[in-house]
Amino acid sequence: MTKNLKATLTVVVVAVGVLALLLVLNRPSTPEPAAQESATGRLVPAELLVRENSHRLSTAPDGRATFVEFLDFECAACRAAYPAIEQLRTEYAGRVTFVARYFPISSHFNAENAAVAVEAAAQQDRFEPMYQRMFETQSTWGERQVSQAPLFRQFAAELGLDMAAYDRTIADPATLERVRADQRDGQAAGVQGTPTFFLNGELIEPRSLDDLRAALDSALAR
Repeated sequence: MTKNLKATLTVVVVAVGVLALLLVLNRPSTPEPAAQESATGRLVPAELLVRENSHRLSTAPDGRATFVEFLDFECAACRAAYPAIEQLRTEYAGRVTFVARYFPISSHFNAENAAVAVEAAAQQDRFEPMYQRMFETQSTWGERQVSQAPLFRQFAAELGLDMAAYDRTIADPATLERVRADQRDGQAAGVQGTPTFFLNGELIEPRSLDDLRAALDSALAR
């Protein structure tokens, strides 16, 4: 393969990736059954969006901008948005707090299993690596109609977790309750599908990565 051909293919791959992200951000999110229209711009009580035990992927010391995502690890739209969120975390490091909240959709067979596995990892201070692993591997386990809990346990082992403690946490009803507490907060906040984004308490519906940047810049400028 010539250098020119390699360069051309690289440009095509990048263009396709950007187009895919734009298409995902423009399409409706994965809805809960009987979902109704959202109310963009509605302010939501802060306690419904960020709890003391909410998982913060990044923290800004000044607290001027807090970005909250309600997500489902089996949601294809969440998986497509994931690289953009990771990019924004890098671009706005130290300036924006990024918070991840569980919102498993009932029609996704393994969404709750995945959230419970991530929460079990979080109990060993490994939330972020397990969160990343779920999205990076979603194509291998998503849309399966059998439990993927053994695979998720494998992920935990590969991340070096204490597996006896992991198994106890998975079996503890409090772990599932922790996931469902996030879900209840989301429902109370008006979340009807995933991914759903809030910025400083306001529901936002960006149509592109640039829309997300503009929203963050506006929040920081206030």
